[in-house]
Amino acid sequence: MEFENNIEIGLGIFTVPDIASILNLKYSKVNSLLNEYWDKRFASQYGEKYSWKVHNSKAVSFHTLVEFYIFFQLKEVGVPTQKILDAHSQLSMLFETAFPFASSKIIEKMTCMGKRIVFEINENDLINLDATKQLNLKFIKQFAQNLDFDKNNLANKFYPLGKSNSVVVDPEHQFGQPVIKNTNIYPQTIYNLHKSKESKKFIAESYEISLKQVNDAIDYCKSVA
Repeated sequence: MEFENNIEIGLGIFTVPDIASILNLKYSKVNSLLNEYWDKRFASQYGEKYSWKVHNSKAVSFHTLVEFYIFFQLKEVGVPTQKILDAHSQLSMLFETAFPFASSKIIEKMTCMGKRIVFEINENDLINLDATKQLNLKFIKQFAQNLDFDKNNLANKFYPLGKSNSVVVDPEHQFGQPVIKNTNIYPQTIYNLHKSKESKKFIAESYEISLKQVNDAIDYCKSVA
């Protein structure tokens, strides 16, 4: 099957520890799910690889990172894995993308009806997933609100603490590692200076950023500590 968004292109480089940190999830769960589903089932289904090795650690693209969060939430509420895989396959074909769970068209039309999770394809076509627990949809809706999407409706930026905070995961900067928006400055760089007792004013002037950006970087680093 041909996709408009070739998964060989990939954007960003995110290792398992990166995903766990950025999405605030346990390393062990991230590692096991990537191994079982993206590396084995999805790769087998599409005939492509979703991950590669970086310094002996598994790495994936930004779109896989976004999809992982949706997949994880569905698993957490007890949707059978095969049902998620089937939905992923159907949505991939319908929307002609290898990353349907990273598409605004799909995320925005995801709703809950009791213990059923529904993807609305059009007025007459729905994909239903039965869960064992009620999905708190606000987590996914909040996640979507913290994303920017490109002209193809695929996620292209993620703001871990929301768009009011200037720290962003942008594959076009530093391979997708969290940076201060529109710069290549790592939040950890700012935080390290702050911990070394440098004044916020000095840090801001040294890096030609605002005090708000300094505070945002500090807040982000504290949130992932």
